Amino acid sequence: MAKPKTFFTCNECGAESPQWFGKCPACGTYNSLEEQISIQSSVDVPSRGGVSSWQSTQSNGKSHTKPAKARASLTFDQITDRQIARWESGYEELDRVLGGGIVPGSMVLIGGDPGIGKSTLLLQVSNQLAQKYRILYVTGEESGQQVKLRASRLGVSKPLSVVNEENVTVVVETTLPIDPDSIGADLYVLPETDLEEILREIDSLKPNVAVIDSIQTVFFPALTSAPGSVAQVRECTAALMKVAKHEDVTMLIVGHVTKEGAIAGPKVLEHLVDTVLYFEGDRFASHRLLRTVKNRFGATHEIGIFEMVAEGLREVSNPSELFLGNRDDPAPGTAIVVACEGTRPIVVELQALVSPTSYPSPRRAGTGVDYNRLVQILAVLEKRVGIPMSKLDSYVASAGGLNVEEPAVDLGIAIAIVASFRDRIVDPGTVLIGEVGLGGQVRSVSQMELRLKEAAKLGFKRAIVPKGTKFPDLNIEILQVSKVIDAIIAAIPHQELTADDLEPDEDE
Repeated sequence: MAKPKTFFTCNECGAESPQWFGKCPACGTYNSLEEQISIQSSVDVPSRGGVSSWQSTQSNGKSHTKPAKARASLTFDQITDRQIARWESGYEELDRVLGGGIVPGSMVLIGGDPGIGKSTLLLQVSNQLAQKYRILYVTGEESGQQVKLRASRLGVSKPLSVVNEENVTVVVETTLPIDPDSIGADLYVLPETDLEEILREIDSLKPNVAVIDSIQTVFFPALTSAPGSVAQVRECTAALMKVAKHEDVTMLIVGHVTKEGAIAGPKVLEHLVDTVLYFEGDRFASHRLLRTVKNRFGATHEIGIFEMVAEGLREVSNPSELFLGNRDDPAPGTAIVVACEGTRPIVVELQALVSPTSYPSPRRAGTGVDYNRLVQILAVLEKRVGIPMSKLDSYVASAGGLNVEEPAVDLGIAIAIVASFRDRIVDPGTVLIGEVGLGGQVRSVSQMELRLKEAAKLGFKRAIVPKGTKFPDLNIEILQVSKVIDAIIAAIPHQELTADDLEPDEDE
């Protein structure tokens, strides 16, 4: 019996090496190589001699009398056309991110931080899909009782109550009235981590959709490595992908993330699947963002916004109201911008605070904005406008903590900082859109018409935009500027003193 061959695989990038190194030769990560044992394939590979003999027969100098003929390949005309109808998941925000709905037979990978709501989202989606299709929910992190307890809170199963008696916790079913339309009648739960058992259940049940929560807990018994390792994740995902494509079973897979935010396991995991979604958001905030980074069936720049409530995740149809502050009570140092996430415009309020520094070097802090762009805008304001930002602490934040890192919000950041410096209030009915150049110019940005339509729909009366662009009639006053100083003058008009302001106060 031949001795099994060993090799070493990187946990970060999946690169293979014949020997161990302290640093991965491919990605440069330290202490990431793990020993793996190669598996002998049951498929016989043609020997080198067979290939050589085939080459010799082809190059023996004889002319080909027969025309070339394909053995298994097909032309596009020979491939049969099949209309693929997407399935509605029951949540418009998820359908938007997926490109219009769930594609039958596709494989979707969802990653996110612990506790962000991945399992909650998939359980709610499974409940909606179970009204029309057969769903198999495979859980490797929870028992069946735990899943049912969480499902009862989300309204997926019968309500449960937990009774504590003599330090013993007993779960009993209640007799509360239940809406039969809200319960997944064709939703099956399988607490299992063995890949072979999962594949047997899929072959027996023949579901339309299978949810794997999570792929890091599933293991293939033939492999000696631990669950969650590079070899296990790669082989299990490849086996599930084969079932999804051959049996036309839609796979929704949960993936753990590393401390850097990337999906744990080899990068080949993201290459195998059809769609990669990231569930983002602050655990201490109520809103969650579902963002796509890969999609073979749609665009890769759409986002879906959800809000975490007591009954689970609720989709937000108008996100601008969530990230827009109180316009009836404006404060100095605030500005309204229109950010675009894909084809969705979102109106966001930016807040700035400028104060004299008490340190040798001033502090700069940004929440929801790119730090490098913030420092760049501060330098432009000092050089081109004349504000001594090198002697001032600057803090900028977006309402709700939404990340707005595109260049179109540069003008709003600059105006908010100047308004805080001068202690002035920007007109609450004005939105600011534009990129700030290093020379103090205001540059044009993409999707301007889409941004202005969203601002007009929300009742804004004026928009300060870059100069040189033609706009249709959108029932909103458009003020075009070419320099940052012009935008400052337009957004923060000079406030002259009146005779009443010169009179002393009565208290004095």
